[in-house]
Amino acid sequence: MSAQPYEPGPRNPGHREPAPRDPAPREVAPRNPGPRGQAPRSEPETRSRANQETMVSDAPRRARGRGGGGGGGPEGPAGPRKPGGDKPGWRRFIPNWKIVMAGFAVLAAGLFGMIAVAYANMPVPTQDQVQDGVDDQGSVIYDENKKVLARLGVKRIPVTYDQVPRAVQDAVIAAENSSFRDDSGISFSGMMRSLWSTASGQQVQGASTITQQMARGYYDGLSQERTVQRKIKEIFVAVKLNKQLSKEKILEQYLNTIYFGRGAYGIGAAADAFFGRKVEKLTPEQGAYLAGRIQNPDAFDRAELAGKMGDTEFRYNYVIKQMAQLDATAYGSLPAKSPKSPKRVKYQTKDYFKGLAGYEVEAVLNELKARGISREDVEKGGYKIYSTFNKELMQAAKAAVNKHTAGLPGEINATLAAVDPTNGRVRAFYGGDDYEKDAWNDAFLSQKQAASAFKPYVLAAWLDAGYSLKSYVPTKGPVKLPGTTDINNDHAMKASAVDVISATAQSVNTAYAKMGEKVGLEKVIDIASKAGLDEDRLKDAQSRHHYLITIGSSQVTAVEQAGGYSIFANGGKHYPNHVIIQVRDKKNQVVFNEKKTPVRVISPDAAADAVTALEAVVKQGTGRNAALYDRPVAGKTGTNNENKEAWFVGFTPQLSTAVGMFRQECRTKAGKVVQPVHDTCPWARGKSKKYTPANPYSKPYEVPLGSGFQGATYPAAIWKTFMIEAMKGQKVEQFPPRADTGIAENLAPKPIPTPTATTDPFAEQDPNEICGEIGPCDEDQIVTIDPNENGGIPQDDGTVMGRGQDPRSGAPASMPSRRENQ
Repeated sequence: MSAQPYEPGPRNPGHREPAPRDPAPREVAPRNPGPRGQAPRSEPETRSRANQETMVSDAPRRARGRGGGGGGGPEGPAGPRKPGGDKPGWRRFIPNWKIVMAGFAVLAAGLFGMIAVAYANMPVPTQDQVQDGVDDQGSVIYDENKKVLARLGVKRIPVTYDQVPRAVQDAVIAAENSSFRDDSGISFSGMMRSLWSTASGQQVQGASTITQQMARGYYDGLSQERTVQRKIKEIFVAVKLNKQLSKEKILEQYLNTIYFGRGAYGIGAAADAFFGRKVEKLTPEQGAYLAGRIQNPDAFDRAELAGKMGDTEFRYNYVIKQMAQLDATAYGSLPAKSPKSPKRVKYQTKDYFKGLAGYEVEAVLNELKARGISREDVEKGGYKIYSTFNKELMQAAKAAVNKHTAGLPGEINATLAAVDPTNGRVRAFYGGDDYEKDAWNDAFLSQKQAASAFKPYVLAAWLDAGYSLKSYVPTKGPVKLPGTTDINNDHAMKASAVDVISATAQSVNTAYAKMGEKVGLEKVIDIASKAGLDEDRLKDAQSRHHYLITIGSSQVTAVEQAGGYSIFANGGKHYPNHVIIQVRDKKNQVVFNEKKTPVRVISPDAAADAVTALEAVVKQGTGRNAALYDRPVAGKTGTNNENKEAWFVGFTPQLSTAVGMFRQECRTKAGKVVQPVHDTCPWARGKSKKYTPANPYSKPYEVPLGSGFQGATYPAAIWKTFMIEAMKGQKVEQFPPRADTGIAENLAPKPIPTPTATTDPFAEQDPNEICGEIGPCDEDQIVTIDPNENGGIPQDDGTVMGRGQDPRSGAPASMPSRRENQ
C-alpha cells in the first residue's frame, strides 16, 4: 500500500467528522457508478476506496487534491490535510507529448504557409521603383581646353561590370559576402556569424548579403530601420531579385550604389577619389582597401584625417586574407606580398567657389538656369558642361587689372570682359579677385553708363542707313533737341564741322547727337539691342534721357560691350554672348549646343567703314594709349559726367575686349564714409546685432573717379596689357578695307578749306599737340541730366557742359547694394 501523504488524525469509531469541502461535491476521479450507483456505502467500503485513491494518487498528474478535503489512509477522507496540498499536482498541466508534437506541426505549417503567401505576394522591384538619388551623378564643368573647372554634386562615375577588374570584384565579395557567386541572395550562415561576431565584439562581416544590400540601397520600399518586418521583406526581395537578375547585374548595381567615403558613391568615383585613376586601372591591393571601407566609410574618413590608420589597416588585412581564402591561387600571396594598404592621393575637399573659378562656375550655372537646367539638376544629372573660359586668359585679365589699380583706393573698381567675335564665346573676364570674399561679378552684373563708348552703335545705325563717312557733322554747340538738355562738347572746336571719321576719333558729342536725330532713336536702339545690349534698359534710357542716349546715358555691362563691338570685328554679324559651348547628359547625349547661326545686324560694308572710323580712335584720337605694336586695333573711349564711369572698348579681328572703371563710396546712414572690405561695403559693424544684410551698416554710393581717370588712361592701359598677353602667338589678321559706301549727308556745312598745310589724319601725334581740326586730344565727357526731370543746368554758371561741379544739388544719390541688385 502506498505511503500516505498526510498524518492520521483523531478518530471516532462511531462517528466520522466530515472533511472540509469545496463548494462543489468532491470527486477524486470520474468513475462509473455501476448498478450500485447511489447506494449508501459502509465504512469499510469507503476506506477501501480511499486506499484505491491513494494508489491512484501516485500516478502522474492524478492528485487527489481536486476536492480540497483530507486524504485517505486508514482514517479515510476525514483525516486532516497538511498545508501545501498534493506535491505531484503540477504535472497535470503538462500535455501529452503527442499533443505537443501535433501542436508544433500545426504551428509550423501555419507559419510556413504564411511565409509562402507573403513571399508569393511580394512584388519584384522594377526600374520604376529605383530610389530617388540612387543614380544621382554629379556634373563636371570643363574649360575651353576640356580641363576640369569644377565638379558639382554627388561624386559618382557609373561603370559597367566589365570595367571592374576581377580582383576588385573579388575583394568586395571577400569583404562583404564570400558566398555571393553561389548563394540564393541570402545567407543563413552569415546571419548566424553576424550574431556571434556582434555578441563577441569582433564583427568583421555583416549578415546582409550583397544582394540584400543592393536591394536595400537601390529600390524603394526597403527602409534602413532595424526591424524584423523590414528584414523579412528584404530577404524576400533579395531572393526574388537573385532569380530575376544575373549575378553580374546585381554586383554592377551594388558597386555603382555603395558609398566608399570622401564623398564618393560607387567604385568609379572611389577609384578617382582615393587613387586618382580610373576603375580599370585599380590593383588588387587598391581594390582590397576600397572593399574594406564599405563597412563604415565615414568613420574611416574621420580616423584617417586624424592620422589614425589602425582601423584602416585592420580592415585591409582582413580583406586580403579573405581574398586568399576565396582564391588561393590568385590571391594567396597577397598577405605576405602587400601587408600594408596602398598609398592614397591626398584628400582635398576642394571648394570650387573660391578664387576666379567661383565667378566662372556661377556664370555657367546662371546660363544653365536660363536654359532650364537648375542647380539641383546639375548636382544630380551627371551633365558634362563645356564652358568657353580660358584659364590663361582669366589669369591675364586679373593680372592686368591688378597691375594698373595697385595702390589706388579700394573704392575704385575695374572690370573686364573678352569675347570671341566669331562665335560669341566669353573667353575671359574680370569680376573680382576671389568669389569667396566678394561674390558680386562686376563683368556680368555691374550696369554702368556706357558714356561715349556707346557712340559706335549710333555710327553703325548711320552707316547702315546709307550715309557715308564723308558726311560732315557739327562741332559747335549747344545742340538743342526735343526733351533733352542742351548738348555741347567738352572742349573748344576750331572748325565748325568735321567728317564722321574725325568726329569719331575725337568723340564729338554734338556730331553724334545730330547723327542720332537723323537716323532716329528707334534705329539706334534696334542696332544696339541686336548687338546684345539689353533692349529694356535702352528703351528706359530713351524715355528718361531722350537724345542723351546717343552719347551714352544707357547702362551696359562689360560683357555686353565686348560682345556688342563684335558686330564691327565680325563683318556686321553678331553671335549671342554665352559661356557654354555644349551640354551632354549622363548618357552622353547632347542636351544643347551653342548657337551657331549669327544675327545680321549691319551690312558688311557698314561694318568695314565703322572699323575705319574706330581705327582712327586708336591711331590718332582719344584711344592712342591702347595701340598694339604688332597688329591693327580699333575701339572707342568713353568717360561719363564728372568721370563717374570710364571705358575703353576695343578689338582685333580675333578678340573684342571691354574695360570699365567706376568708384563706389561706402556710407552709413549718418553719412560717415567707411572703407570697403574685399570690394564690398560692410553690412555688419563689429559684434552689433543691429545690422543685417537687409539693414546694412553701410551702402554703396557712386562718386566720381577723380582727376586722371578717363577712358584713355587707366582703362586703355588695362586693355593694352591684357591684349598683349591674349594676342601672344596669335596670327596677325587685318581688318577689311574701307568700303566707302553710302551717300554724304552733311548735317553741317562743309568748312571752307584754308591755304594751310594739312597733316595725315592717321599719323601718330604728341598728346600735347592740336589734334587735326577740332582742338586738344582730351577725352570726351557727356551730360546725362534731363532738364525736364532734374531741373536743368543753369546757363550762366560759366562752366563748359560736362565739366566742373555736378549741377545736381546735394550728395550723390544712393545706389542699390551690389549684392542685392541682381
